[in-house]
Amino acid sequence: MTLDLLAQPFTLPCGVTLPNRLAKAAMTEGVADAKQRATDRLNTLYRRWSEGGSGLLITGNVQIDREVLERPGNVVIVPETEQDSVAMARLQAWAAAGTVNGNQLWMQINHAGRQSPRYVTRQPVAPSAVKLDLMGNYASPRALTEAEILGLIQRYAHAARVAQKTGFTGVQIHSAHGYLLSSFLSPITNQRTDAWGGSLANRARFLLETVRATRAAVGPHYPVAIKLNSDDFRQGGFSHEECLQVVAWLNDLQVDLLEISGGTYEQPKLLGHTGRSDSIKTETVAVRTSTRQREAYFLEYAAAIRQVATMPLMVTGGFRSREAMEQALQAGDCDVIGLGRPLCTDPNTVNDLLSGKIDRVATYEHTLRLAAKGLFSPASPVLPLKLINVIGGQAWYYQQIFRLADGLEADPKMGLLRALTAYYGDELRQAWRIRH
Repeated sequence: MTLDLLAQPFTLPCGVTLPNRLAKAAMTEGVADAKQRATDRLNTLYRRWSEGGSGLLITGNVQIDREVLERPGNVVIVPETEQDSVAMARLQAWAAAGTVNGNQLWMQINHAGRQSPRYVTRQPVAPSAVKLDLMGNYASPRALTEAEILGLIQRYAHAARVAQKTGFTGVQIHSAHGYLLSSFLSPITNQRTDAWGGSLANRARFLLETVRATRAAVGPHYPVAIKLNSDDFRQGGFSHEECLQVVAWLNDLQVDLLEISGGTYEQPKLLGHTGRSDSIKTETVAVRTSTRQREAYFLEYAAAIRQVATMPLMVTGGFRSREAMEQALQAGDCDVIGLGRPLCTDPNTVNDLLSGKIDRVATYEHTLRLAAKGLFSPASPVLPLKLINVIGGQAWYYQQIFRLADGLEADPKMGLLRALTAYYGDELRQAWRIRH
């Protein structure tokens, strides 16, 4: 198996070239300071990932609203009237650290919407007042007014200008996984009857206007990417057929890279899990045996989207073997391969893949599932096994990110219960800090 395609550079529509076809996908870091500014820990983390060989690094969840966060350790881009020189200097340091190897570093711009935990946000906002029912951890959201929607569009554009000014080489607008832009696309969470709800054209208006405003803010030669659900995998949610139409509309908006993902908090397909059994939807794209062998969660969906999309595609989720990555590129199903969790335990993974040192990335999902079974029964009234697998697994990888950010090596032997306890303790401490 040659490494020709993985190692080859790739030129985006705006003219910017990625050094290779491997990207670190966005993962929430949670290491901002109490004023939601970038830190030296972020610099250490992204310097290590840059030196690790990825042609593209995408940051995790840089928020545009300090009152509604995905988690208390998010970096926030505040309105221009609230900007301070320290925050800008820290963004510049982060950008410099994350590009030491000549790679691209894109800021992922996001608004958590209704998916902001109670310990962070007492009243989140959303297209409609539809609560996220998940372990009682989320408050009922308030429906945004039209004036607020228009203001948020400009906040996305402003964040992109800040990213460009401080040295980030591109931006990605997050419209997947049930966050604010994604929730506007779904008929379940968007029950509005005005120009921002109802028909798909209305539900997609927020995303499309955000892309237009962002492109106008940064100009034609700066990378603007989108992360989009191929399907919500929920009964009555944003469907694959609707995704195809949204992609057709995005074709006209000079998008440089479309990352294909899927699922929401209720149906965490992005993590390789299913959620509540009463809302699971039968997949609308058949998954071939060969795709299972190729591992990737969303590759069949990307292949269908490829028939509509004129922009380059990136697929993230499930890739573990070099062979599967090469096959996906050779088949033309995508142009860039996204890796997430493997880089939490070994930031040098991409270098090792490209050099031929390894044929398969390190993965600990099976170990974590066994650990969960050893701690909790599937019938546990406190935390069902399925949620332990999802939340506990996430907490375990968050702890590995913290170790990398502190200049340490990952700890694959860390116990699941220890990781889960440490995660919630840190989240609550950080939430207290930003409130005081």
